[in-house]
Amino acid sequence: MTNAAKDTFVVGLRNAHAMETQARELMERQSERLDQYPEIKAKITAHLQETNEQLRRLEQCLEACGESTSSLKDTTQSVMANAQAMMHAMAGDEILKNTFANNAFENFEIAAYKSLLALCGPAGVEQTRAPLETSLKEEQRMAQWIDANVEKVTMDYIARQPQAA
Repeated sequence: MTNAAKDTFVVGLRNAHAMETQARELMERQSERLDQYPEIKAKITAHLQETNEQLRRLEQCLEACGESTSSLKDTTQSVMANAQAMMHAMAGDEILKNTFANNAFENFEIAAYKSLLALCGPAGVEQTRAPLETSLKEEQRMAQWIDANVEKVTMDYIARQPQAA
């Protein structure tokens, strides 16, 4: 089982790296357009820094396995992130669409890290557990923040809309 687990773990690490590359691109594009929402911009900017650290941790985990990232996966996810950001930017309710998408994406990231952590033992890579747990906690904090602020973001958006006469 160790070979299958380790192979799956390495693929999962590469997928997680591509996922975090996508997250970085999304947050970079979003933060460029959040001047009306300074609290959200600050949170996105802080999480962007965490994401850069998560990418570094994933690269270290891959190196510990004698592997490297997948340029194809990283590039594909980066392109997808930019396309999504462009689509949301064209919408009048961009902040709402971004909030909903970010909520879903954070939970996707949480599931990916939980899966990787489940494989640490069977794959024989316990040394990767601590950095993956750190990334999981960061994603959980961000997901909790988004979840706790959906209503506030919605009401802030409504307050900025022109009132009908």
